[in-house]
Amino acid sequence: MLKTNENQLVEMYMECRPGPPRVGPGWKVDHKGVPFLLPGIGGITLNVGVGDPAFGLAGDHIEPGVSCTANADKPNDFPNNSLQFLSCVGNDALILSGEAKGATGVVIGHHGGSEHIIVEFDRQVKEQMSYDDRIRIRARGQGLALQDFADIRLFNLSPELLHKMKITPDGNKGLNVPVTTRVPAACMGSGLGRAHVGAGDYDVMTSDPDTVTRFHLDRMRFGDFVALMDHDNAYGRAYRKGAVSIGIVVHSDCRLAGHGPGIATLMTCPAGNITPVKDPAANIADLLGIGTCLQKN
Repeated sequence: MLKTNENQLVEMYMECRPGPPRVGPGWKVDHKGVPFLLPGIGGITLNVGVGDPAFGLAGDHIEPGVSCTANADKPNDFPNNSLQFLSCVGNDALILSGEAKGATGVVIGHHGGSEHIIVEFDRQVKEQMSYDDRIRIRARGQGLALQDFADIRLFNLSPELLHKMKITPDGNKGLNVPVTTRVPAACMGSGLGRAHVGAGDYDVMTSDPDTVTRFHLDRMRFGDFVALMDHDNAYGRAYRKGAVSIGIVVHSDCRLAGHGPGIATLMTCPAGNITPVKDPAANIADLLGIGTCLQKN
């Protein structure tokens, strides 16, 4: 098992509610100049969850599971900014009210622009939920560090999930990390340049068909762990040759220029001491038995 400082982490309760869909009026125009009117960010999304394809939906920026906010009126202010920063991928969620009271879920990431955290619940649970339901997050993970790999930084990641990701030392100074996809640096778009990665995400641009085919970007699923090649996320999102960052897919493919599947950061190393290892099962649904994996069982 990887040695961490997890016994020093601060654990807090955070509360939120399902965030209504954030759909603006009027046409949007895709990267080919074609207007569209489609579902988008937010909501209790009944038929989409982790493990499902992030491509092929009649939608744009679709968030799987339940999109949650602590303040829908002021998404960038307290307490919603605290909810986003403190809630980590792999944290437990508990519904405190309504018909689904007592049901549990798992935080799978956060999405910039909507400023939501995204929580996976079973479909039967989602069908009982309302936008007035209170959800409690057991927030734990920010500040998590690896004791034997100081060059590798962790963000937005619960220690429980870290230990299930099948990460192994490479016998040198780095780690082998299972991922479904390696994304070339040139594909990273919207969200690039943000000063920190403790909230939000950034997008894999999918406007070039040849690149999508070559790197199998259209095979990505919600909840996939992916490698962002030549990208350093230690102090923001930046191009750095040789760096590697690991993230999780939190929203669907998009039609707008500069956009595509959203990636929330989990790990980064500017020195390149992360080696991505291809594994088609490198997905939070497969690791935790949630989403499509739960449906199969």
